[in-house]
Amino acid sequence: MAYKVLVVDDSSFFRRRLTDILNKDANITVIDVAVNGREAVEKAVKLKPDVITMDIEMPILNGIDAVKQIMAKAPTSVLMFSSLTHQGAKATLEALEAGALDFLPKKFNEIAQNSDEAGSLLRQRVVQLARKKSMVSRQFSPSPTRSQSLKSKTQENKFDSQVNRGSHQPSPVTLKRSSGKSYKLLAIGTSTGGPVALQKILTQIPKNFPLPIILIQHMPAAFTAAFANRLNALCKINVKEAADGDILKAGCAYLAPGGRQMIIDGTENAAKLKVLDDNSPRVTYKPSVDISFGSAAKIYAGNVLAVILTGMGADGREGSRMLKNKGATIWSQDENSCVVYGMPQAVAAAGISQLVLPLNEVADAIVKEVQHG
Repeated sequence: MAYKVLVVDDSSFFRRRLTDILNKDANITVIDVAVNGREAVEKAVKLKPDVITMDIEMPILNGIDAVKQIMAKAPTSVLMFSSLTHQGAKATLEALEAGALDFLPKKFNEIAQNSDEAGSLLRQRVVQLARKKSMVSRQFSPSPTRSQSLKSKTQENKFDSQVNRGSHQPSPVTLKRSSGKSYKLLAIGTSTGGPVALQKILTQIPKNFPLPIILIQHMPAAFTAAFANRLNALCKINVKEAADGDILKAGCAYLAPGGRQMIIDGTENAAKLKVLDDNSPRVTYKPSVDISFGSAAKIYAGNVLAVILTGMGADGREGSRMLKNKGATIWSQDENSCVVYGMPQAVAAAGISQLVLPLNEVADAIVKEVQHG
């Protein structure tokens, strides 16, 4: 049975193009469109789609307020479309906090030219988010009955069982006590679902946290400054978009700039950041978790606690492997709490992850491990 999608945009051109692109996948069917946020809320309640694609700037009711109402009345997986501007970035981050699961840049030229790559990415994201509808329902709805939970879990796992058949999915555990190991750096890598996951973790890190933190989030260049500023306003620690030459300091988190690579240079006791342009077609992700983690392995060897969070693909697996070979500690997020169980699965399936944790326990475990609780 195909996943049902509601397309929401005030542009008739964009509604038509999105519908055409999505309907090319036999597993997706666009069941209706809406021209503003109020109509989106009404149709979400009536039609119960699996995924809603949502514009931000619309008449009558904007996309952010529409997401808030949808999560209150008919929790649904929402994919935001955002303009590549600072204001668009701020609005997208607000929509994610309101309950949207993911976003894509609104690139009219790619849609107009019917870019195969852009269309494939869109369809892939929609299918991934459709599989997380039950997670959204659990997060925003009253506790379901046991039979409802079993039914939604069965539906969610239909596709997973085909993709992951035969693979080992580690069970999440709670960190009882610190290993007693000493660290010099905390490194976190993530992609799809990462903005919300990072906010949840970093807002729980105490002001006196004794390590510098590097953050690698797959995100457009126009978004990372706004995201760093948002985190800095919410967190007890300092958070900034990384700049070339930044000296790594305890209690400060450095977010890799979108579209560039962030590497660690210097020595373990005098480490600094290099932020480099990267026009290489061989590197898919800019920033890349593998590249940043690999540089951390060279400078800090085994004195790193690295965490791989929700995200599509396998970026971070090889960087984590390099770190683990040097004696570093590698953790990953568990499947149920991920928006997309790609990056953490790659690390866990390769036997690199030493601990698998649900998102709501990651911050406490980090503090406990680093401060020897």
